[in-house]
Amino acid sequence: MTAAYAVQGDIAVISLNNPPVNGLGLATRQGIADGLAQANADAAVRAIVLTGAGKAFSGGADIKEFGSPKALQEPNLLSVILAVENSAKPVVAAIHSVAMGGGLELALGCHYRIGAPGCAVALPEVKLGLVPGAGGTQRLPRVLGVEAALNMIVSGEPVKSELIASVPGQKLFDKMAASPESLMEEALAYARSVADARPLPLVRNLPCKHPKGDAYFQFARNMVKGMAKNFPAPAKCVDTVEAATKQKFDAGMAAEREAFIQLMWTPESRALRHLFVSERAASKIPDVPEDTPQRAIKTVAVIGAGTMGGGISMNFLNAGIPVTLLETKQEALDRGVATIRKNYEAQVKKGKLKQDKYEQRMALLKNTLAYEDLADADLVIEAVFEELGVKEQVFKQLDAVMKPGAILASNTSTLDVDKIAAFTQRPQDVVGLHFFSPANVMKLLEVVRGAKTGKDVLATVMAVSKKIKKTAVVSGVCDGFIGNRMVEQYGRQGGFLLDEGCTPEQVDKAIEKFGFAMGPFRMGDLAGNDIGWAIRKRRYVEKPGMKYSKTADLLCERGRFGQKTGAGWYDYVAGKRDAVPNAEVVKMIEEHRKALGITPRKISDEEIVQRLVFALVNEAAHILEEGIANKASDIDVVYIFGYGFPVHRGGPMLYADQVGLFNVVQAMQRFATNPLDDAAFWQPAPLLARLAAEGKTFN
Repeated sequence: MTAAYAVQGDIAVISLNNPPVNGLGLATRQGIADGLAQANADAAVRAIVLTGAGKAFSGGADIKEFGSPKALQEPNLLSVILAVENSAKPVVAAIHSVAMGGGLELALGCHYRIGAPGCAVALPEVKLGLVPGAGGTQRLPRVLGVEAALNMIVSGEPVKSELIASVPGQKLFDKMAASPESLMEEALAYARSVADARPLPLVRNLPCKHPKGDAYFQFARNMVKGMAKNFPAPAKCVDTVEAATKQKFDAGMAAEREAFIQLMWTPESRALRHLFVSERAASKIPDVPEDTPQRAIKTVAVIGAGTMGGGISMNFLNAGIPVTLLETKQEALDRGVATIRKNYEAQVKKGKLKQDKYEQRMALLKNTLAYEDLADADLVIEAVFEELGVKEQVFKQLDAVMKPGAILASNTSTLDVDKIAAFTQRPQDVVGLHFFSPANVMKLLEVVRGAKTGKDVLATVMAVSKKIKKTAVVSGVCDGFIGNRMVEQYGRQGGFLLDEGCTPEQVDKAIEKFGFAMGPFRMGDLAGNDIGWAIRKRRYVEKPGMKYSKTADLLCERGRFGQKTGAGWYDYVAGKRDAVPNAEVVKMIEEHRKALGITPRKISDEEIVQRLVFALVNEAAHILEEGIANKASDIDVVYIFGYGFPVHRGGPMLYADQVGLFNVVQAMQRFATNPLDDAAFWQPAPLLARLAAEGKTFN
């Protein structure tokens, strides 16, 4: 049952019951409509209370119905809200916990609203590339005022019910309950108090004006243009709220509906909806059921107090989990703790963290030079130098001191987790937890599943990742896992483009114009060019046939390792992140080109983007085929949250789907004829070739 009906004395109670957030799916909408009809037909019922069972009033649309015919099937949400407005008996919304999107729009269709303290209220549709589609842009300005409503609609951010209730003149809440626990009792009493009031008040009948309309809306348009240049939805939010102030209610509703339908078909909205669903789907592992028992993680140990170790520690401290930080030398330990302090103090200075919270977090941090002090930790994460011999020493010591049942994790970004697990007598307890730098900021966590990693270990680390606010994606074991394995091909193409006639600046500018946070050369400077150099040296031994441009090696031979040395592909001034092109680097590339006998050619931005992005796509298709990633959407999540792929394009796999896989394969076949590129790499992965031939997509 997705909407329950009950009568308490002379009041009918309709409770939405579609866990976890009472999404307004077809069955729930039908249940509300049936409940309204039943209450209106019952002479003993004087008024109706509409509420949500469990942990929400309603979180809005049911994501299980996204894009399916059920989402549009009658009664749709607009029809349900109309039925609420047309009820002959007053309908009181008893709002608690969460009232978002369609849930808030449903409440605004009720005659009265009573709120519980602590309820999160929002119209977050803009985050899916949409405008609210069931009257939110028309009703919210009428109860909150134009400016407050537009701010909520354009940001999509939740606001607490008690904050809204404190705004003079607001009409969103007619009454606030004393506490969440007393909400229903107070709602029933309130429903009785208004049972005989006529005419029934409707939000649609409230006035909606702005004293400086034209000037205000022009200002709002300029603001959203600067904030959201790749997304059409925020500007449409301004248009539809303006319609609420200038047109009659029904005409404003028609304008909102038209904007909603237009946006629904944009690639940007498709990308955001895809990402919304993909992020939630990433936590589901096909052979690890949701009820898999988990291990308790009450204390964590981190080995290595460098940049990664410090950032990893902060994630757990932020979540209130005690951390013991281990280093081999006191000086390194002191330096690491000082960096953590400095990071927190910067947050306090900016007003993002309260002083008492900072002190609480630092109090959870212990440090040590002795492995024995880690013995009782439930989870230990190693963040030491990326070299198998070093990892071997660490894991042998951990195996000797850690209690039975402790999870042993490696933060390796490329090394074989199965080899690392084999250094212990407990491979079932070993897992890869690849944090991205800076680890206290970046949302992505690659969870690397070894051949013997226990299912309970996987279930536990996926739950822990949520606790520390990470988006976790599971990867199988291979060199570089999902993200770095793909980025290697992206970097190789960057090198070939330099050989053929580009400068680092031209390549970076083209891909940044496409929407990447930074191009391959700025990214190399940020990560440290010496890291890529170490990987290439390993490749020259392991895969002597693999082709690379030698420009990056020449750069490293000059000691130009990137931002940390003040010089990489670009120059950097201390204290600034600006990448300043360097004439000597350009000359070095030109001389290398000349030595190879290559005549430079003019390369278009379109070719740069296609070669870089389709290199990611082809390698990803191999990764999917090998079972390293569970699904294409997981790869999109990795690239959006870990590598700065443009959000409005939805990730490399969705982008390839939107370009058309047939077109992707055609472009790759063209690149394979280029004698200076790697023809073998541009053979489409079998999965990509098959999907293109069948007219199918990755997602």
